[in-house]
Amino acid sequence: MKIFLIIAAAAVIISAAECVYESFFLLTVRRERLSGSGSTIKTAHISDLHKRRFGEGNIRLTDRIREGSPDVIFITGDLVSRTETDFTAAEQLMRELCRIAPVYMIFGNHEQSLPPGYAERLENAAQRAGVTLLHNSHRVVDIRGRELYICGFDPDYSVYKTDEGGYSGLSVITAEDIAGAVGERPESGTVLLLAHNPLFAEEYARWGADMTFCGHVHGGVVRLFGVGLLSPERRLFPRYTKGVYDMGHIRPGSRVLVSAGLGKLRLFDPAEVVFYDI
Repeated sequence: MKIFLIIAAAAVIISAAECVYESFFLLTVRRERLSGSGSTIKTAHISDLHKRRFGEGNIRLTDRIREGSPDVIFITGDLVSRTETDFTAAEQLMRELCRIAPVYMIFGNHEQSLPPGYAERLENAAQRAGVTLLHNSHRVVDIRGRELYICGFDPDYSVYKTDEGGYSGLSVITAEDIAGAVGERPESGTVLLLAHNPLFAEEYARWGADMTFCGHVHGGVVRLFGVGLLSPERRLFPRYTKGVYDMGHIRPGSRVLVSAGLGKLRLFDPAEVVFYDI
């Protein structure tokens, strides 16, 4: 019996040390190639920074992204936490990222629930930094001779929490909701959708996204054998937590790309910057 208690205590100590290391120090880079041979567009994807900082002025984070030489950078929400009211660090980070490549950003549930007036302050900070903030809107850009239709989708906050602050009876997102907010899918070009919440992956594909960039779930917080355990909505074993998910059964070639994010406590689930060659 004593040996089992010693093993259990050691496992707890090791897990706690790993959690501290991952949550406060570790930053990884994941690379995914989503095309065949030939010319590609390199996309850097970050999400869910919240209050975490990677060195002074987030220099470790910006250095990792700069080393990847991206053509475009996507931020898929929760750059700040809902309790933050000083956006100096966020503005500095956005400004540095814009020196690397064009930056497109959407709001996550934390930006949507900032105190009155502070979401507007964050928007102003993004504008000063040079970030393109997409609120149910899109931009058509040409990168390396390819036309990209970059959309940003803001769902109703009721998909995250009820008016009473609970998680039971949450709203859902449909392809029709996306069309109503962003518009119908264009007939030409590669359609890239920024959508914070990956739990509605099938609907993004039904709407017509070729690739959807998401975050929100923090990789499932704790990952065991490659499986995330928990979503922010208190759902166990959420389906989409980290990685590339093929939606070809809904729309040929469609994929949902989920970042494990950068902030919050985590275990066996390190913070990551993701580069996609598309």
